[in-house]
Amino acid sequence: MATVATMDIAAIRAILPHRYPFLLVDCVDHVATDKIIARKMVSVNEPFFAGHFPARPVMPGVLVVEALAQAGALLVAPQVGFDPSRQAIFLMAIDKVKFRKPVVPGDALILEVMPLRRGGSFWRMRGEAKVGGVIVAEAEFLAGIRALAEA
Repeated sequence: MATVATMDIAAIRAILPHRYPFLLVDCVDHVATDKIIARKMVSVNEPFFAGHFPARPVMPGVLVVEALAQAGALLVAPQVGFDPSRQAIFLMAIDKVKFRKPVVPGDALILEVMPLRRGGSFWRMRGEAKVGGVIVAEAEFLAGIRALAEA
């Protein structure tokens, strides 16, 4: 696969089934076979901030990991002939998760994901979420591609 310089929200929505408020990738700055760099602009208007936490809003760590997984799906899809009308990419396992700093409104969350093991239907990946060049979270995860009839 050749390097693609960017992917806009329309291209992202064509691959991922997620929609507001669970679509957590706003754009892709770079994608190649060995790495994707995507972005989530964190806004104070995100619905989870109403309860997490109203006086000091912090993006839930589980959603940071979900954003990494969504970026991973965007990395995998073009490499496997993914057809979103017939298939879905599911998060199947999460390992070695570390949260290092809180993500707050106004942050540009940079999502970097690299494949560790490529396979037809199963991919193991490693992701780092960064703000201002500083790692705020990291994880390894397994994604599986399934026919929608199997889901």
